[in-house]
Amino acid sequence: MSDFSKRHGFHSVEEAEITIREDAPQELRDFLIQFSYELGIGPKKLRPIVCKMLRKAPNQDNWSEFPNIDCEVRNLIEEARWYKVYDLIERVYEYLCTECFEDRQDEFCEELNEYFIENGIGWKLADGLIEMRGPEGFEVIIKDARTKELESGNETASNELHEAIKDLSRRPKPDSTGAIQHAMASLECVAREVSGARNANLGDILKRGQVEIPPPLDEAVKKAWGFASEFGRHIREGREPKQPEAQLIVGVCASVGHFLLSSESN
Repeated sequence: MSDFSKRHGFHSVEEAEITIREDAPQELRDFLIQFSYELGIGPKKLRPIVCKMLRKAPNQDNWSEFPNIDCEVRNLIEEARWYKVYDLIERVYEYLCTECFEDRQDEFCEELNEYFIENGIGWKLADGLIEMRGPEGFEVIIKDARTKELESGNETASNELHEAIKDLSRRPKPDSTGAIQHAMASLECVAREVSGARNANLGDILKRGQVEIPPPLDEAVKKAWGFASEFGRHIREGREPKQPEAQLIVGVCASVGHFLLSSESN
C-alpha cells in the first residue's frame, strides 16, 4: 500500500541544490541498507551481494541475521569507497530484477531517485545504471533532445548524446573530454541532417550559415564549437576540461540540436 501522502495527493519531491557527486554520505549508505531490508533483501541476502562487489569473504563466524550479519553488512558498506556504494545500488537493482520480488525494482528506482533529488545528490538510477543527474532544467533539455532526435530518425545523434551522459557518469572520475566529443558529434549529426551537407563538419556548416540559428546566438554556438575543438578534440597536456564545463557543452549541444530539428519540422 502506498503512503498516506501519496494516496491523498500531498506527496511532492522538492529538489535540493546538487552539492554531492564524488561522495556517498553515511545517510545514503544507511538508507540503502534499510530500504533493501524493507524490500525483502535482508542481511543474509544482502551480504553475498556486498561481499562479491567488494571482493570480500563473508565472515563465517556470523550466522545470525541480527545483530551479527547485519553489523557485518553495515561495517562493509560504511568502509567502502564512495563510488562502490553506487556500484552496490546497481547490484541491488539487478538482484531485484532476477529474483522473485514482484517487480519491486521499480519501487526501488523511484524511491532512490527521490532520495537523490531531495538530498542534493547528483546521480540518478536509470534502467538499472547510475548516471549523472543535473539540475531539473538540464534533465528536461537532455530528455527532450533525445526524444526529438529519435522521433526525427536521428538515432546516431541520440546515441552520441547518450554516450556523452555516460562519460559524465563515469566513476570515480568523469570523462569530461569524451563527454564534449560525443555531445558535439551529436550536434554535428543533426546539423548535417538539417543542412543536407552530409560530409561537412559542424564548424564548416556554421561558417557557411547552412543551418539557421538566429544571431547573436549563432556566434555563441561557433564559440562553443571552438571550445570543444580545443578541449575535446585537440586537447593539450594540463588543459583537461572540468566537469561543469563539459556539462555546459552537453547542455548547449542538446539545446541547439533540439532547436534545429524543431525549426525544420515547423
